[in-house]
Amino acid sequence: MPDLPISPIIHIAAALLIAADGRMLLVRKRGTSAFMQPGGKIGPDEDAVTALVRELREELGVAVKAAQAVYLGCFEADAANEPGHVVRAELFRVALSGTARPDAEIEEMIWVDPGVAAGVELAPLTRDYVVPMHAAQARL
Repeated sequence: MPDLPISPIIHIAAALLIAADGRMLLVRKRGTSAFMQPGGKIGPDEDAVTALVRELREELGVAVKAAQAVYLGCFEADAANEPGHVVRAELFRVALSGTARPDAEIEEMIWVDPGVAAGVELAPLTRDYVVPMHAAQARL
């Protein structure tokens, strides 16, 4: 049997950022169409939570302490913006205090109720894992 090609993996830290009313924050990067969790690549000398804190500051101007990030797990899905790649996300839940604003490569941000995310183009990771997880937690 021939070996199947292995998709390159992009290792990221991502945030399920939750507002007081239960909506979650999604971002769309410049030049792309799918909305996703804020976050980004984990640097060679970083752990996941350090990368998350850095990315949230760079992308949204939000100051988050590592202790605020609750680890939800590691999830893999097709990368939204890099065809042929897989994104491996270390996902953290973060309650947002303060005001987020799009910065760096972020073109747009939206607040979404997980129960009505239909109609929004979502990255595979967000669509397949994050929205269902958050919707299930909201029903508890």
